[in-house]
Amino acid sequence: MKILYSPASPYSSKVRMAAKYAGIDVESVLTDTNAAPAELVDNNPLGKIPTLVTDEGQAVYDSRAIMQFLDRTGSKRLYPRNAVKRTEVEVLEALCDGICDCLLAIMYEHRFRPEEKVHQEWLDKQWTKATRGLDYLEANMPRSTKALNGGQLALATLIGYLALRFPGKWERGRPKLKRWSAKFASNFPELEAMRPRP
Repeated sequence: MKILYSPASPYSSKVRMAAKYAGIDVESVLTDTNAAPAELVDNNPLGKIPTLVTDEGQAVYDSRAIMQFLDRTGSKRLYPRNAVKRTEVEVLEALCDGICDCLLAIMYEHRFRPEEKVHQEWLDKQWTKATRGLDYLEANMPRSTKALNGGQLALATLIGYLALRFPGKWERGRPKLKRWSAKFASNFPELEAMRPRP
């Protein structure tokens, strides 16, 4: 089984951490989406990462579909069996992924548009959404537990992506998020190494 990934991608980070935590042996295959390699586009017509390819050749994408697949096939569950608790975890994951969507939109606007065509009002709107989400997380921090879940893994990768791409721009007034991130790093050093990297 393999995961086509990019080290900076928070979604790639999330599923790679989830696979390791769930005890699933996967090969991480570094993939350049801009080059549209055959292994990627033949398995995912959208040409996006992460994409998981099973030993049987089945392709699974996007990150939340991969997380559900890992939950069903791993030795550790990533989502609670209780319906109410599961919904809470899935909503946390959706919030963290949604904040990452906003942050990536900001990065892409700067990276792929000429400076004179960058739309600042649109960037400000994305940043407002992201900071509103971060403020909500700060006020509603998930409990730290010995057993990880999909929402907590999404939170770990979100904070990792913020540290990578937005250092010094999100931390002020959010001490709980910073403490949670540090606790995650000390409790799960083997997963910490998989947070988004350049």
